Amino acid sequence: MRVKRIDWKALIFFLVYTLGLGFLGGLLGGQMDLSSLNQPALVPPAWLFPVVWTILYTLMAIAAYLVYTSRDIDRGAPLRLYLLQVIVNALWPLFFFRLEWRLFAFVWILLLIALVVLTMVGFKPISNTAFWLMVPYLVWLLFAAYLNFSFYLLNR
Repeated sequence: MRVKRIDWKALIFFLVYTLGLGFLGGLLGGQMDLSSLNQPALVPPAWLFPVVWTILYTLMAIAAYLVYTSRDIDRGAPLRLYLLQVIVNALWPLFFFRLEWRLFAFVWILLLIALVVLTMVGFKPISNTAFWLMVPYLVWLLFAAYLNFSFYLLNR
């Protein structure tokens, strides 16, 4: 069995793109202190968010890398969706934290979830592993949507 060589340029691109936009999203969000708001049930401690996001962004980048290096003729559309959903993700903290547009942020996260599902549907026939690497991200986004909507309802 032949071992596949790592395309370091592509892997670094996807890691830098994904983690970089995640970092930019954090900067756009500004002060991300939720302690002054009425808290919904199941809010994790603040320290957990950057840890989870770093892990999820890394898994996402690896998923995109796997699809890219598959050389599958149909990889273009799901990779474009991937690149788009990372941008959409990076804008969410701006709406939720800095602008405090909680309802708009909830609609935005629903758009993000739809883009992620479409990305995953595109990844599945190309790389089953890439599909499964995106599942924790989707689960976290669903949880984030619950938190977003709950914060909206509790702090109107």
